[in-house]
Amino acid sequence: MLSKGQILRARKAMERFYDGTCTITERQPYKRQNGSTGFRTVDVVTDQPCRLSYSSNFSADKGERASGKEQVIRVFMAPEVEVSPGSRITITQNGRTGVYAQSGQPAVYATHQEIILKLWEDWA
Repeated sequence: MLSKGQILRARKAMERFYDGTCTITERQPYKRQNGSTGFRTVDVVTDQPCRLSYSSNFSADKGERASGKEQVIRVFMAPEVEVSPGSRITITQNGRTGVYAQSGQPAVYATHQEIILKLWEDWA
């Protein structure tokens, strides 16, 4: 088990690699004047330091001989940041901006969290 000091040092080392920033946007319900429920987009986190990472997995569909290559997009950020399922995550890194959706539960560690992303399509 690591001490608090060791965890803090490991977290600071990890955060040195954060060379991007992100904005997390959620769709939140509100009451319209006529009493119906509408939805609006709200930026719940802005300018959050992060790191976008790409990797490739090789996969083969059942019954096929040739394998395909699948790109995995992952973002690293501080563990205390709450990212709700279905959130839109806009990330700027290396002068480029991309819009993504969270594709699963974040893997949260003492030093960081990792979220697998997919390209943003639209609100469900």
